[in-house]
Amino acid sequence: MINSKLNAKQRRALIRIVAGILLVLCASFLVPESNLKIAIYLIAYLIAGYPILIKAIRHLFHGKLFDENFLMTVATVGAILIRQFPEAVMVILLYEIGEFFQDKAIESSQASVTDLLDKRPSETLRIRNGHEEKILSEKVKVGDLLVIKPGDQVPVDGRIIDGEADVDTAVLTGESVPRHLQINDQLLSGMIVQDGVLKVKVTHAYNDSTVAKILDLVENAANRKTKTENFITKFSRVYTPVVVFSALLLAIVPPLILHTEFRPWISRALIFLVISCPCALVISVPLSYFSGIGAASKIGALIKGSNYLEALTKVDGAIFDKTGTLTKGKFTVTQVHAVTGFSEE
Repeated sequence: MINSKLNAKQRRALIRIVAGILLVLCASFLVPESNLKIAIYLIAYLIAGYPILIKAIRHLFHGKLFDENFLMTVATVGAILIRQFPEAVMVILLYEIGEFFQDKAIESSQASVTDLLDKRPSETLRIRNGHEEKILSEKVKVGDLLVIKPGDQVPVDGRIIDGEADVDTAVLTGESVPRHLQINDQLLSGMIVQDGVLKVKVTHAYNDSTVAKILDLVENAANRKTKTENFITKFSRVYTPVVVFSALLLAIVPPLILHTEFRPWISRALIFLVISCPCALVISVPLSYFSGIGAASKIGALIKGSNYLEALTKVDGAIFDKTGTLTKGKFTVTQVHAVTGFSEE
């Protein structure tokens, strides 16, 4: 059941993680000390860590030397060189597990936004050669003539060329009172026709419609960074090289001054590299904001970006101007009071 909810990238990551864990357990508890044990650890390392190694090499050629992939690669390869095989594999596995859950959290947030807004029908009716035909909404082209019937949700933006109807615009505006639209009025995707049949000439294709633009705006909210996120990004660019050079000094200077072996100090330098990796810092801040945007969308609140989410922390009060923002605007009978001569039935 879990596997069916994963995309191809996540399935591959999960397979790598599970395979790596199984190989580590096998090498640790079932295989005696031997070259076979070392080989199993190395295979586990390559299976779990090859995406990180590839990224580190690719970034190296693109001038992005000091990032978390570089730190992870240096630290784990160094651990292998000093024959700390389990530690090397576990560092990679823990990082991959963190990345896996990060991807799932982002996907969940995006799905929440999509579920909130994108209720457009997958099919719609197009008029062609005087006849109605069903067509996938995403294949509708600008200039096509569509028929929108009562109860239908508008799949794309268009202009009414025939008919009039009351239209529910709550998905886009939050307004509970229907709008009455007629010939030459603009009909936007996401609206629901309540009565009347409309003939609409398409003005924007499926992926360029109003709902699509709103979805893109919210789903790419991570691009609008807060001051905190920008600071963390700049900080990591300075922090990472400092950590690398500090590790080099730790590996070289103490043995030269104290006239001791290099091996224990190299080991300490590698440990320093691993624990100093800013992965958690760099990942957690934007992930927290994005998860917040996703959580807000689940309760019907759309936030355009993390910078706006941060701005909400400074809000002392809010003014709402219409029904449909805090209330649904749909009335129901909650209690009946019978007058003299009548029963509640």
